[in-house]
Amino acid sequence: MTPLQRYIAEEIATDHVDGLLSRREALRRLALLGVGTAAASALIAACSTENSKEKPTTAASSPATSTPPSAAPPPGMATALPTEPITFPGAHGQLQGAWAQAASPRGGVLVIHENKGLNDWVRTVAGRLAGIGYSALAIDLLSEEGGTATFTDPAAATAALGTIPPERFVADLRSGLDEVARRTPGHKLAVVGFCFGGGLVWRLLAAGESRLAVAVPFYGPLPDNPDFAGSKNAAVLGLYGALDQRVTSSEPAAKAALDQAGLVNDLIVEPDADHAFFNDSGPRYNPVAAADAWTRVQDWFTRYLA
Repeated sequence: MTPLQRYIAEEIATDHVDGLLSRREALRRLALLGVGTAAASALIAACSTENSKEKPTTAASSPATSTPPSAAPPPGMATALPTEPITFPGAHGQLQGAWAQAASPRGGVLVIHENKGLNDWVRTVAGRLAGIGYSALAIDLLSEEGGTATFTDPAAATAALGTIPPERFVADLRSGLDEVARRTPGHKLAVVGFCFGGGLVWRLLAAGESRLAVAVPFYGPLPDNPDFAGSKNAAVLGLYGALDQRVTSSEPAAKAALDQAGLVNDLIVEPDADHAFFNDSGPRYNPVAAADAWTRVQDWFTRYLA
């Protein structure tokens, strides 16, 4: 398995252990990734052992349900401006995304979705960024597969993302930055990513994307032995959840790599917050941690992007 496939597989297994997926559904989703029943059972058992060590009193005791995202903001967040679907050229074909135009832009932001693809929640994030003055493009990294909307099974969209080489993601993200720059002439550029998308923020930095003034990975997996020296202009704000040790355990390595590259950085671990704590449509949403993270993002943008 590729590192991204392994990360997605571990996330599925952890969702089951935390009571967010039935065992049957977890096995089905892992099978879509190409993980056989025996390997899937072993992975679930391993994640169960790790989970019992890391957060013995905080895992969900029963399945939770997601709630639809809303333009009405959670506490402390801006009302989302509307987005419009757009297409733009990419290195391997036409790309899709959702564009949110700020009334008086102070910068441009590329938004990278979770492993579910471009969904309504990610669109609201782009809209909320536009609401505080930063025009934003939420890119669809399944564009070359026809777009996220062509997948009737969300788990199939997740599995499809796991088959795409990281190099293609980086190329598509660079095309996304091209489009943001074209639509926000004269302004600095930022990238924000969540979960799987947070991991791609790290990869974009490791690829040496010198146009970035700001990078904000939310609970994203760190690539092995990253070198961020090529992204010397980026001020990095990393956000983690204390209960999300599967990802948060990489924070010291991220800090060391950022410091070695000489990048301005601040890595924050939100207490009592789990993976995906910022997603107000999901079962692990933590309003206190999300509001604090949103305040930090705005302050960081004011210092380094506006």
